[in-house]
Amino acid sequence: MATLSDIGVSAFINILGAFAFLLAFALLRIQPINDRVYFPKWYITGKRSAPRHAGNFVGKFVNLNFKTYLTFLNWMPPAMKMSESKIIEHAGLDSAVFLRIYTLGLKIFGPTALVALLVLIPVNVSDGTLFFLGKDLVVSDIDKLSISNIKPKSWKFFVHIAMEYLFTFWTCFMLYKEYDRVAAMRLKFLASQDKRAEQFTVLVRNVPHESKRSITDSVENFFKKNHPDHYLCHQAVYNANKFAKLVRKRARLQNWLDYNQLKFERNPEKRPTKKKGFLGLWGEKVDSIDYYKQQLKELDRRLTMEREGILKNSKSIMPAAFVSFNSRCGAAVCAQTQQSKNPTLWLTNWAPEPRDVYWNNLSISFFSLSLRKLLISVAVFALVFFYMIPITFVQSLANLEGLEKVAPFLRPLIEWKIIKSFLQGFLPGLALKVFLLVLPAILMFMSKIEGHVALSVLERRTAAKYYYFMLVNVFLGSIVAGTAFQQLHAFLHQSATQIPRNIGVSIPMKATFFITYIMVDGWAGIAGEILRLKPLVIFHLKNMFLVKTERDMEKAMDPGSVDFPETLPSLQLYFLLGIVYAVVTPILLPFILVFFAFAHLVYRHQVINVYNQRYESAAAFWPHVHARIIASLVISQLLLMGLLSTKKAAKSTPFLVVLPLLTLAFHKYCKSRFEPAFRKYPVEEAMEKDLQNRSSESDANLKAYLADAYLHPIFRSFEEVELDEVKVDKKPPPNSSSPPLSELSSPSPTHHAKHHEEDEPSQVSQTSHNVQHYEVGQPGDLFHYEYEQSNHIYHYDVESHHQHESQYHHNGYHY
Repeated sequence: MATLSDIGVSAFINILGAFAFLLAFALLRIQPINDRVYFPKWYITGKRSAPRHAGNFVGKFVNLNFKTYLTFLNWMPPAMKMSESKIIEHAGLDSAVFLRIYTLGLKIFGPTALVALLVLIPVNVSDGTLFFLGKDLVVSDIDKLSISNIKPKSWKFFVHIAMEYLFTFWTCFMLYKEYDRVAAMRLKFLASQDKRAEQFTVLVRNVPHESKRSITDSVENFFKKNHPDHYLCHQAVYNANKFAKLVRKRARLQNWLDYNQLKFERNPEKRPTKKKGFLGLWGEKVDSIDYYKQQLKELDRRLTMEREGILKNSKSIMPAAFVSFNSRCGAAVCAQTQQSKNPTLWLTNWAPEPRDVYWNNLSISFFSLSLRKLLISVAVFALVFFYMIPITFVQSLANLEGLEKVAPFLRPLIEWKIIKSFLQGFLPGLALKVFLLVLPAILMFMSKIEGHVALSVLERRTAAKYYYFMLVNVFLGSIVAGTAFQQLHAFLHQSATQIPRNIGVSIPMKATFFITYIMVDGWAGIAGEILRLKPLVIFHLKNMFLVKTERDMEKAMDPGSVDFPETLPSLQLYFLLGIVYAVVTPILLPFILVFFAFAHLVYRHQVINVYNQRYESAAAFWPHVHARIIASLVISQLLLMGLLSTKKAAKSTPFLVVLPLLTLAFHKYCKSRFEPAFRKYPVEEAMEKDLQNRSSESDANLKAYLADAYLHPIFRSFEEVELDEVKVDKKPPPNSSSPPLSELSSPSPTHHAKHHEEDEPSQVSQTSHNVQHYEVGQPGDLFHYEYEQSNHIYHYDVESHHQHESQYHHNGYHY
């Protein structure tokens, strides 16, 4: 059992560690060589292109302005100056609402801590019960400040009940105001956005297979029939894993070509060379620039053939599609209604924003989804059970006195006071933190197997699993396992009828363990977050060995984003600890307050200067945060009822029965009042936005805007490297033996043919290798294109894999 001196040792170590991290950050952040690590957000937004302190050659690496070293804490004021509206504009609504969770913690626990410390601690200290029980139970000075110090049947328990009511009402009041505010911010954010693809698009899954009709034909016919006034177009979903590998390979080759060209530009007198053998260690020596150009040329042909094969093969089209409508209202009606008599077919949901889509899970069937969720639920349960073993081990470190009484031979190892203080005050929290490091990655893998189609949903589901794990293992597991270790001597030498009393007395005593955990994770851990030691080391290693071009530099920068799967559950654990122990052991609350204040400051800095969110969900995670704080309230009320039952406070316990019912009724009201704003898009809002834009938006412009919004990212990557984009005619000419294009692609403008007159020049796209691509074809010849290089025209037929050279340009249909 950790004593006050053990807590003091832990506090000293963690405060010293946090200060060291902050000092290292303050020194590293002003070095020009680290500018892209600590301010990547400004490089991404284009507001910074070079370090501010760069000067001469030495100044490019080291800050030579020694005055800046004296003001090493000057990062704090700028982190607090940016207003919330500016943060939303700069980093998005998700980041702004994430920061509000920390301010909510301060609003809840600030007044709660003040009242609890002034009222409850004097009441708890006044009885001194634990002074008399100390012979049988392992207690510490901190436990004497808790409810355990009140003698059974005492009238003072009415004070704790009154405080529980007061804290519950205050927490619910702040939750209501915050839910109302966040819901209003979400609706305002959605209404203020300009035209966005997800506002007009619905994701359709489980498209039924029809023997005489392709997937794209089925989708088009179904929505033209059932949504004739609003259906606009759709984008099919392709299985293109092999193509993705080729695109990644092309990016690597392009990078090597850029590197060698830059190398040659810097030293024109010497052409770069390489050996063609393994890793360039042996083999024929060749000109590097020519070699990589030839490799890219051959790979471009393979990419074009692979893409054509995907578009041509009907089996590459998955039973899912992104269906776009000509109005927000039409999309809202489709997304929020049942489309078929069979509820397992034609499943419609709002499409995630394009960068939020998790493409790998779009083709999973309804039956497979149900089976996957069942299997993952069993796996999560098994994982939680398995992790009880290391959690129990951690608790054995935290309760050395309990083990000493049963195993006296351990006493010589821990009888030194400094070692004992370190083991009990610092090591348990650190060990628990280490055991939790790999867990988020495991849970994210499980969420992907479940079949969720959006990155934001994947992260929220992973956060939910992590929260349940923290609740069962870190909170309840620590209490149960820790109680068994703490009172092991009492359990072994007293009758079974005394066990409930010992557990009731011991539960509040786990506050000492949670205090050490808060200091390790919430103080030193948050300071480590702002230091960004891992990204700093990785950036410089990449910069030293891998960075060859500006593109490499951007990739090495890696700003990251708010880690919702890990950060949200940790936050919710702190709410749980604060709410549960506010009445039971109030001395824990100041440690919670320090965490919320410090973490708010650090994460404001990170959101403004570092993080670059991968998606924007418009605060869709907020209902989960609200629900879990409500769950914390209910747990605290049930725990207090259990404690009072062990204290023989039969007269006072019934006063608590109504409190969980009131809390759940409040949650139900908030759920019905505010949650629809996070689950559905009001038709009234959609129609109002449509009326505002109707005069300036035509269906043709909207169709062109939506056509490629949900194009598979591997095809978009193909465009970004400036390869020829193969466009195929939707309707083949009469008497053509080619298959209907509906089996090949979705009716997107990128897949629509344009007929050019004989005297109209073909459109040309210029690649970075001075290769001009022309897409041409005669009726019935859908897979034929040509390209120009060095004044020569090359014709390539995809189906026959035949290429020939000519000196003329063939005009025809442009695809």
